[in-house]
Amino acid sequence: MSSIPATKQGRATRERIVRAAAELVGERGASATSLDDVIAATGASKSQLYHYFGDKHGLVQAVVDYQCATVLGLQAHALASVSDWDDLERWAQTMVAIVEDQGAHGGCPIGTLAAALSDTDERLRTSLSEAFQAWSDAIRGALLRLRDNGLISTGADLDALTTITLSAIQGGLLLSKTSRDAGQLRIALDGAIAQLRSGGTVADPTDRAPRPRAARSSTRAPVRSAETRAARPRKTPRR
Repeated sequence: MSSIPATKQGRATRERIVRAAAELVGERGASATSLDDVIAATGASKSQLYHYFGDKHGLVQAVVDYQCATVLGLQAHALASVSDWDDLERWAQTMVAIVEDQGAHGGCPIGTLAAALSDTDERLRTSLSEAFQAWSDAIRGALLRLRDNGLISTGADLDALTTITLSAIQGGLLLSKTSRDAGQLRIALDGAIAQLRSGGTVADPTDRAPRPRAARSSTRAPVRSAETRAARPRKTPRR
């Protein structure tokens, strides 16, 4: 089990190990990162790793906690200042600029960890789910202020708009990572902001009219009438 050291030096050592492990996990993935890799990268001893984290699972949990706290700290601070469209644009531009500075590598640390760990460890999945919920809460708070300032319709579904916005972030970051193009994130965020600027109207899938069925084509050969069959010339039998 992971534990927080009581001394300042111990906390600094633990944080240094977690940062290095987070970088390795981001590059290689959790399953491909061993304790020996972390020891080689940090110069820490195996006894220190077991003392601070208990085992590899404890170290991965510490990496998840660290990445979630880092991302959410930045996002919560940035979204807390959003109260009009200009603020929202600055928030989006800042995200794109960060991705550009990173060469569009890495993607979203929380999203990357969620994709790799959610199906293999329930406790880690819960931690990552809580992180996404906290991120959603920060986005919803920004949208609520936009609504209170008359920029989004009072009848808008803020929960749906929050999901649309967070989905645009995650999808844009993933596409930017795979294409090495931060412009993919910019396009995704532009789409989400356009949805918000339109008044925040979200289509209700239950209101969709049923699609008309396509006419069924018949593959059966046409039936000839008796008159048609009688009119056909008969072949003369060969002798």
